[in-house]
Order: sequence, then structure tokens, then C-alpha cells
Amino acid sequence: MDEAVQIVNTIKKGQISPIYFLYGEEAYFIDKISDYIGAKVLTEEEKGFNQMVLYGKDVSIDDIVSNAKRYPMMAERQVVIVKEAQHLSRTIEDLCSYAENPQQSTVLVICYKYKKLDKRKKLHKIIKKNGVIFESKKLYENQVSDWLRKHLLSNGYTISHKASLLLVEYLGTDLGKISKELDKLKLVLPKETEINPQHIEEHIGISKDYNNFELKRAIGDRDIVKATKIINYFAQNTKDNPFILTITLLHSFFTQLLQYHGLSDHSPKNVASTLRINPYFVKEIQTAARNYPMKKVSAIISSLREMDLKGKGVGASPMKEADLLKELLYKIV
Repeated sequence: MDEAVQIVNTIKKGQISPIYFLYGEEAYFIDKISDYIGAKVLTEEEKGFNQMVLYGKDVSIDDIVSNAKRYPMMAERQVVIVKEAQHLSRTIEDLCSYAENPQQSTVLVICYKYKKLDKRKKLHKIIKKNGVIFESKKLYENQVSDWLRKHLLSNGYTISHKASLLLVEYLGTDLGKISKELDKLKLVLPKETEINPQHIEEHIGISKDYNNFELKRAIGDRDIVKATKIINYFAQNTKDNPFILTITLLHSFFTQLLQYHGLSDHSPKNVASTLRINPYFVKEIQTAARNYPMKKVSAIISSLREMDLKGKGVGASPMKEADLLKELLYKIV
């Protein structure tokens, strides 16, 4: 996250490398860096003749090198952006010869999403020496809330702690997906607004009271009445609250709870670090651990796996999602 900002800031200062190799599981930062280069390195007048976008599934390494070796027309440099370069994974090492002596008047950007580049191989070492290589790693759940707050702050907004957790619980750790939802909020809310759960419910459609975040908390607290109300709400709104999402989040929660029981150090700092959760959730885990001993947690995880198979129609006749949700709660409590 900080490294991506640093790369952009370096480009702003005019320190532009001949090669940017952007790879990794998190597409968001790869897109942000490549989009910035595409938007800012050349003027609008220069782009017509000197900016080219290629797609990995349509070109070969030879095609990329051929375009990168062209000289710019009436401009200091040209920009060649290769999107979906992961389709060239079998031949990507063939880029070595160009990377050893890159065209200084070309800015070659390789977007190699959802894959890793072997650091032991020659290409990684050469690009690290002659250009910029950036690994875009998936953020852990406990890191996404911090990114979300910083992202909004840079755009003139703040967000309440509960609202940020609600978004992460519902949308997961896909930054691109979260960013799109935040764009909706920025369209309707004036700057300097503190985004709260009510805003999220009104403009994104995530109920502030009936969601997986509140269900997980109710189950952890063994608040059967509240958990039942939420499950009944889900059963009536299965399109917005799919069974697969609920069971996945609960499986993750009880797996973390099992890990917690296995820890010798239950200090909040160690729990947050080991379970890779936001420190805000440590108290929730501690409460759930008192309500669900290790033996019970193991039995629940087994039941969740059984329910997951049922939801996929394995070893049982198809069940409606509403019935699956109700049985799921029964199995847990």
C-alpha cells in the first residue's frame, strides 16, 4: 500500500523508469499505478502517437519488445502498457533480453495480475536493477479498514469505525469492489461527511442491523433471539444475503476461535497479530471463547462443513436457502 503511493510520488517528481513490472494478487494497486502512468506521463497531445495499450492474450513477448523499441514521435518518450500480461506466464522470461537494455525513451508497464513472478529467476533480478518491480499483495482483513479510512481521508471524508467494519464484513477484502461502493457514497454525500452505517444502508443497501457482522456478534454472544431475527431476515432476503456468504464468514469466525483456544498467550496484541484480525474484534473473540469451548467449536466447524455440502446439493436433496439458514443456526446453538 505505502510502496504503491511511493511509486506514484516518484513519478510525480519526474523520476520515471523505463520498465514497471506490476504483479500480484491484489489487482487494485496494479490498476492504480498503471492508470496513473497512462494518465500523467504524457500530455493529451502526445498520447495520440506515443501511447499504446496491448493485451497479453492478444500479443507475444516479441510484439511487446517490438513496440517498446519504437522511438517516440514529437515527444520525449512513449508509453506502452501491457494489460492482462499474466496470459504470457509461459514466455514471460523471454523479456529478459529487453529488460537488460531497455529503451530509455519508452515507459513499458507490465500488468501481471493474480500471479507471482519467481524472485529466483533472471527476469525479476534484471527488472529490479533496471526498472521498478512491485508486488501487489492482498491485504488482510485487519489491514483493509485502515486502507479504507486513509482512502476516504485523502478524498475529504471520514468514516465511523462500525461503518468501516460493516463494509469489510460485507464486501470482503477486494479493494476494487470496496472502491466502487465508496464511489457511490462520494457521489451523494458532501465532502467532510463522516460516513456512518445509516449512509451505507441507504446508499449501498447493506442493512445496519441485519447483516453478517451483527449475526457473527449475536452468535458469539449466544444472543439467540437476535441471531434468530437476523436469520429470519436473511431467509426473506436470500438474494441480498446468500447462504454461501454467511456460511463462509461463520466458518472463518469459528476457525479463528479454534486458533484462539490453541494460543498460550491471550493478550489482545498477540491475538490480533496471530489471528490477523482488527484489534476491535479481540473482545468479540474473547467473549465467544467463553461461550464456546474448544470441543464445541470443533463440533460446529464440522457441522458448518456438512451444511456447506448440503448447500451445494452434495449428499442431500436440494434445500431452499431459507431452510439452510435456519438449520445452520440450529446446528450452531
